[in-house]
Amino acid sequence: MESGYSVRTLKRYFGQYLQDSPTWTVYPSERVNLLIDGTYFNNDLCLVLYRDNTIKFTQLYRLTDGEWYEEMKEDLENLLELGVQIESITCDGHRSLLKAIKKVCKQVVTQRCLVHIQRMCRIWLTSSPKTIPGAELKSIISTLHQIKTYSQRDYWIVSLVKWHEKHKDFINEKSFNPDTNRFWFKHKMVRRSFISLKKALPDMFHYLDNPKIPKSTNGLESFFGHLKGNLAIHRGLSKEHRKDFIRWYLYFRNR
Repeated sequence: MESGYSVRTLKRYFGQYLQDSPTWTVYPSERVNLLIDGTYFNNDLCLVLYRDNTIKFTQLYRLTDGEWYEEMKEDLENLLELGVQIESITCDGHRSLLKAIKKVCKQVVTQRCLVHIQRMCRIWLTSSPKTIPGAELKSIISTLHQIKTYSQRDYWIVSLVKWHEKHKDFINEKSFNPDTNRFWFKHKMVRRSFISLKKALPDMFHYLDNPKIPKSTNGLESFFGHLKGNLAIHRGLSKEHRKDFIRWYLYFRNR
């Protein structure tokens, strides 16, 4: 070894260094536009990140096993207590997070991630919808991320309303199983896509009112991608050492 140390010794030194976690500092600030999202590592570790989009600073994070309401509620409460004045939160619409925001930050603007909405609808509708209503809805959804003005927003909403008026019988059509005496929606994926758009609509276009509000969490996704790329180099780390690696990574990125 060029260092003069054995592999075993180096592993012990690095293990000790990783375990000596850095002290985390929250940066008290006004009118913070937060990006909140979670990402998973090998399905047994979840990182939930609270990042100030304006100054590109991670205000808080949590290493856990899922995106849980009680934990995210506690995180938001801690941010407020530590002097972070939240103006807006951009997120993917995870049910637990929306519930936590509603509980802790009632007056905060919640912007739904448009890219996530598009991605989920495309998954449900598939790349080649087999029905005309599905194909038409996919076409409407494909232009969502291009909306930059109020007039474009209004035109888009009108196109969605007209689609619903034209195909409401289609998405409400049901099938019946006489053996179980149960009904279900026949075109459930098309219906699911429309319902998700309808529910998200009130919080889809806040970025038009305030240009500082990010319309997607893409910034976090690229951040996560870079983190995972660095962590992949050290595939042999235990779960606890992976946590330590992430703590140090976040610390140095803030520096």
